[in-house]
Amino acid sequence: MPTQLPYAADAEESLAFDELEVLKNQYEKEQAQKHVSTQTKFNYAWGMVKSPKRELQMEGIKLLQEIYASDTDYRRECSYYIALGYYKLGNYGHARRFNDLLLHVEPSNMQAQSLKALIDQAETREGYIGIGLVAGAAALGGLVVASLYKQARRR
Repeated sequence: MPTQLPYAADAEESLAFDELEVLKNQYEKEQAQKHVSTQTKFNYAWGMVKSPKRELQMEGIKLLQEIYASDTDYRRECSYYIALGYYKLGNYGHARRFNDLLLHVEPSNMQAQSLKALIDQAETREGYIGIGLVAGAAALGGLVVASLYKQARRR
């Protein structure tokens, strides 16, 4: 099935458990040796963001933010995957903020452009759901009031 946003495939694909386990083992091996390379830390964080588990996604974002703050060579990749992680968690404001950082530097970046479109769609969908819930609650409230009024008139 073709998608309108081929570059944001990361948003829908999860990393296989055994692939994440390889990244975790490498990270823990280097951690035991008291020196984790930035690349190993990035790989593990990337894998956690691509995990279907929320707690791993949050941990991946945390590691990516550490890398973002300490290593300017990884800022581009970290911005994108932090934004992706927040998108997957449903935190669209933070996702937009990090994605916009990348788009500011690379306005023609196709991954960031397609992630922006996904964030926009999710916010719009969430807005419609909110409006529907408010309208449903108002309708239900109206029915309850009408029912109470009708019962009161019978007495």
